[in-house]
Amino acid sequence: MAVEIKVKIEALRSLAAGSIGAAYMGVGTAIDNPARMILIQNFTDEDLMFSIDGVDDHFPVRTSTSMIIDVSSNKTIDSGFFFEKGTRLYVKEINTPTSGSVYFTVFYGDSEN
Repeated sequence: MAVEIKVKIEALRSLAAGSIGAAYMGVGTAIDNPARMILIQNFTDEDLMFSIDGVDDHFPVRTSTSMIIDVSSNKTIDSGFFFEKGTRLYVKEINTPTSGSVYFTVFYGDSEN
């Protein structure tokens, strides 16, 4: 019997430009489920640097763009790559943003048989 995997989306996390500085700041809370895909949107007026551990620089996202990291959206419920439950996204300035916000969306799978 095939297992149906339904996409679920956690509540949107965000951080306003005025809260983004030279040191890493968390974008909302840690994720509640193993994430199959994440969406990061930089709707501020500056390029920003992102981190998964709040220490190391992992990837920049240019102003007014978004980034999707799809690690296992088409795998079975318990196999594949996942962002671990409890992972948190962090952001810091490359240049100081003065307007807009950063948004972080988490997609995960849930089976219902």
